[in-house]
Amino acid sequence: MTPLANDTFLRALAREPTDYTPVWLMRQAGRYLPEYNALRARAGSFLALAKTPALACEVTLQPLERFPLDAAILFSDILTVPDAMGLGLSFAEGEGPRFARPLRDEAEIRRLAAPDPAAELGYVLDAVRQIRAQLAGKIPLIGFSGSPYTLACYMVEGSGSSDFHRLKKMLYTRPDLLHRILEVNAIAVGQYLDAQIEAGAQAVMMFDTWGGNLSAGAYEEFSLGYARRALGSLRRERDGRKVPAILFTKGGGQWLEQMAASGFDALGLDWTTDIALARERVGSRVALQGNLDPGTLYATPERVRAEARRVLDSYGPHPGHVFNLGHGITPQASVEAVSALVDEVRTYSRVQRAELRSAGRSATNTG
Repeated sequence: MTPLANDTFLRALAREPTDYTPVWLMRQAGRYLPEYNALRARAGSFLALAKTPALACEVTLQPLERFPLDAAILFSDILTVPDAMGLGLSFAEGEGPRFARPLRDEAEIRRLAAPDPAAELGYVLDAVRQIRAQLAGKIPLIGFSGSPYTLACYMVEGSGSSDFHRLKKMLYTRPDLLHRILEVNAIAVGQYLDAQIEAGAQAVMMFDTWGGNLSAGAYEEFSLGYARRALGSLRRERDGRKVPAILFTKGGGQWLEQMAASGFDALGLDWTTDIALARERVGSRVALQGNLDPGTLYATPERVRAEARRVLDSYGPHPGHVFNLGHGITPQASVEAVSALVDEVRTYSRVQRAELRSAGRSATNTG
């Protein structure tokens, strides 16, 4: 196994000391980049881009040509798993995802089965292998999936929604059916992430985008419990190194203690959570990832730098922080703002550590 040239991201997830705070960004390959839009136009559609391994590889690498990021993340979509189950995923121009055959019939739900990743999602695994080859050991590659609950939201609703009323109706009137979907999804997500690890992913992330729409009592039963079940089926070591797993529940700041005890190595935070308080609440049990407001990237580079410093100061120069946004980069973000953000994180976090070392030497000399 060739050692990584830059393993700062993986060491931060293991809560080991690092020379600076590693940074990568959700949707770092996306519509804010002119080169992404040009490639998507050539591909003809988002799905063609995501389902063609060579193109998915090219998109994954695009932001790395512009910014000194500490991890690459597979270019794909969280809904590849239900698409492989036969629900018929599509993306209309200017709209979000839509399923042609959402789960509305009990018989369909009873027949639901986890897809074979090698047979049904081979294009994703091929992309992982190609990306790893192109990265050539420079930085680690993150694989990902939607969480069992977030997948269920789309599978039942048939599309995105402000309230997911069909899903909520099933939860409160036929919880047995929702549990059946979640059981299958947990198996599917576990197998899918495991296949990505086998193909070369060096870390994995579970996106629980809609877990925050649950009540306090329902979160453990319908979201976290099934995320934990999927996690439990993963091989957590490859090539002699642990493969860390990150859980991101948008709107889930109130459940940090539960999430920290769930077995994940790191928790993603959205921008509504105070990262200093989050660190106090979880202690040294998990690393934290986040959590700049994505809207900051509409601001001037100077304001972006100031906001980056604010997040870094809030967490402090302690081990276990991966800098990220609190959600994905939006199409309206400016390339200049992203460049300023990445530069400030890498520069200022080095200053923080230098000041900490200096303070330590001063204390030793006066002791």
